[in-house]
Amino acid sequence: MRVIVHLACTECKSRNYVTTKNKTKTPKKLEMKKYCKVCKKHTIHKEVK
Repeated sequence: MRVIVHLACTECKSRNYVTTKNKTKTPKKLEMKKYCKVCKKHTIHKEVK
């Protein structure tokens, strides 16, 4: 069961990425280090609803 999730930057709170995750294998919120276009640097992006 894969679910579509949005990733938001932890610094500027802008939603930059959309990805999918398997809810049964990863019940916790997703957290990735991605490039933010607004901040113009690599930051941690967390899953939001």
